[in-house]
Amino acid sequence: MGIAAAVEEWVDRNWDTVVQWRRHFHAHPELSNMEYRTTDFIVEVLEAHGLHPERFPGTGVRVDIGPTEGPRLAFRGDIDALPITEVTGLDFASENTGVMHACGHDVHTTLCLGLACALAEHAEELETGVRIIFQPAEEVMDGGAPQVIGFGALENVDAIYAVHVEPKLKVGKVGVRVGAITSATDIVTVKVHGPGGHSSRPHLTADVVYALGSLVTELPGLLSRRVDPRTGTVMVFGTINAGYASNAIPKTGEVSGTLRTADIRVWRTVQPLIEELVQQILAPTGCRGEVIYTRGVPPVQNDDVATAILADAVRSIDPGAVVQAPQSSGGEDFSWYLEHVPGSMARLGCWDGEREPQDLHQGDLHVDERCLGVGLRLFGAVVDQYQASARRGPFLR
Repeated sequence: MGIAAAVEEWVDRNWDTVVQWRRHFHAHPELSNMEYRTTDFIVEVLEAHGLHPERFPGTGVRVDIGPTEGPRLAFRGDIDALPITEVTGLDFASENTGVMHACGHDVHTTLCLGLACALAEHAEELETGVRIIFQPAEEVMDGGAPQVIGFGALENVDAIYAVHVEPKLKVGKVGVRVGAITSATDIVTVKVHGPGGHSSRPHLTADVVYALGSLVTELPGLLSRRVDPRTGTVMVFGTINAGYASNAIPKTGEVSGTLRTADIRVWRTVQPLIEELVQQILAPTGCRGEVIYTRGVPPVQNDDVATAILADAVRSIDPGAVVQAPQSSGGEDFSWYLEHVPGSMARLGCWDGEREPQDLHQGDLHVDERCLGVGLRLFGAVVDQYQASARRGPFLR
C-alpha cells in the first residue's frame, strides 16, 4: 500500500478526531507569537502518537518522521490567528474575544497534524524522511518563517510544500500555479515636513497637506510608468494624516500604504526608485520628506518541477480536481522557505458551493470541513509522488 492509500485509510478511521482537532484550534485561536496553548496541544497529540517533536524557542514546533538519511520532504502549517471578531455563529466559534482563525490556519495546522499522525503509523514504509513544520507568526510583517528557518527548520530539507484554503474555490478543487502565486508586500510610509503657517498665506510657507495630496495621487501613477505593468506592481495608500485646524498649515504629515509586486526582481530593486520618486514629487512643494520603507515578504515563487509533482499528486486523487490558481496580490511568508529550497504552495478549495463565496480575513468566514479530507489525501499523494521522483535521482537540485 502506498503512502497516499495509507493516509486515506487513516483519515477514514480517524475522521471524527480530525474534525475535532480543527474545531479545537478554531475555538482557541491565538495571535502571532502567542500560540502557547496551540503549541502545547500539537506537542501533546504528536507525542501521543509516538513521535518526538522539537519545540522552537517561544512557540511552534517541528517533527521528523521516517529515515534520517537521504532526501527529506517538508510540509508547513501556520498556527497563528488574526485580531478579528468572529461573527459566524458556529457552535465552535472563537472563545478568545477579538481573535479568530479568519485565514484558515486552523485547517492548515490540522492537515499537518493529521499527516504527521498518519505517517507515524507507516514510518517504516517511508523511503524518504518527512518533516512537518508548525510555524508561528505568519500574519505579522515579515512573518515568522525567517525566524523558524534560523532555528534550523530547513536543515537537510530538499523540498517543501504547503496549502492555503481558498473560500472562492469549491471544495474538492485544488489550485496550482507555476511561478508567483502571491505577491511581495512592503509597507511604505512617508513623513512630510514643512515650516507650517496660516492657510491665508500658503505662498509664505510650504504646504504639507498639498504635498501629501501630491504623493497620494502622483506616486502610484509615476510608479506605473517606471515599472513594467506585467509584473503586477501596485502602490496603494491606506492612511493620510496631518493637521488639527482648518485654517492652519501643519508642520508635519504622514501617508502610508503598501507596495505589492509579483516579480521578485522588482521586489529586490524597487526601494531606491520609490525614494527617488518621493523626493521628485516633493521638490516643487518646498517640503521635505522622509521615506520609511519596511520590507515585508517576497512573492511565493512556486518551483516548476515541484509544482508538476504537486499537480500529479492532485490528479492521482481526482483527475478533474486540478485548476489554474490565479496570481494573488496578497502576501504569504511561505515565500521565505522557497528562497532556500524548491517547493510549491497550492490553493485548497473550501467553499461549500451553496452560500455566497466569502473572503479571507473576514469575521464571517465559513470553511467546508470536507476540505480536511481533500488536503490530507493530497499531502499523502505528494509524499508518494516525491518518493517516486527521488528514486529517479536527486530531487530538483
